[in-house]
Amino acid sequence: MCRYDTISLVVSTSADHDRVTGLPDREPTYPVLLRTALERLRLEGAVFLRAEYREPWTYESMSGPMTAAMLRPGTDRVVLFHVVASGSCWVAVRGGAKHWAGPGDVIVLPYGDQHTMGGLEDADVVPITTFMPPAPWVQMPVLRYGRDGSETDVVCGYLHSRDPLFDPALRALPSVFVVHPTGPAAQWVRANIEYALEQTSAGTLGIPTRLPEVLLVEVLRLHLATAPAVDQGWTAALRDPVLAPALASMHRRPELKWTVELLARESLVSRSQLDTRFREVLGRSPIRYLTEWRMHVAQDLLATTDLGVVAVARQVGYDSEEAFSRAFKRSRGDAPSVWRAGHSTLS
Repeated sequence: MCRYDTISLVVSTSADHDRVTGLPDREPTYPVLLRTALERLRLEGAVFLRAEYREPWTYESMSGPMTAAMLRPGTDRVVLFHVVASGSCWVAVRGGAKHWAGPGDVIVLPYGDQHTMGGLEDADVVPITTFMPPAPWVQMPVLRYGRDGSETDVVCGYLHSRDPLFDPALRALPSVFVVHPTGPAAQWVRANIEYALEQTSAGTLGIPTRLPEVLLVEVLRLHLATAPAVDQGWTAALRDPVLAPALASMHRRPELKWTVELLARESLVSRSQLDTRFREVLGRSPIRYLTEWRMHVAQDLLATTDLGVVAVARQVGYDSEEAFSRAFKRSRGDAPSVWRAGHSTLS
């Protein structure tokens, strides 16, 4: 078992930062606008603890505002991430499906929502406060919980940003998602996490590294590679007074039977005004964007949850499995079940 110690650090982006050694080269075809937007994010964060969980185990986190107040006093929201060093676990936000993660996977909660995490075996849910020492901490804690079964090691961190990408009202991202880095990206994530944590084996804190920031940018890059309109003005649309309300509505409730008229009401504009604005900024109609967003959400559910195809279809607004399968195949090239077989993170 690898030993992980905690580090505390502060990072922020600026134009004169040096290139981070070890970061995988981005594909030359990767959308320039999205890459630039991600690299310009202003972020502050830390790797704040590690955890050793033994089967069976399940816990519920504190609420989002409580977690934010503990980790970064004075704010009401943070981005949370968990890197699974070994073992397997699942995470779910209230009322949502279980998203599974294995060694090397990165779990992201972009709005720091209250969530439940657990292992392979069933267990009673306990509040995290029952086994986490109260803050402030003299030394960053190592959480140990569970019984005597197989172990799952998790490294936990947080980041803070006021960028609209992380605005809980907009919900531009799913409440929770799992990224499974492969190839050079996987090697980079593991090597940099282990390196940074090994530096604190003597108890040293405050190592000047941009690890949490660069890690989040990298996993967002991987996650958003399949999001709609990333090659257009997607990040600009999140700041647009006409587009933002419509996008927020679709992001929060992709299962609803949205029409251009209903979306226009959300934005307090006419149907023609909304349609024109979508085409100007995002290069597509509102309904095409909605379909692409639904396929993006469906892909995440197929890859990281055990929901059946029918359940996934309903969560993204399709009453008919056949209609969903046709739409998914047009978008991803394979039927949902075939695509899942080649991309699922579940063992």
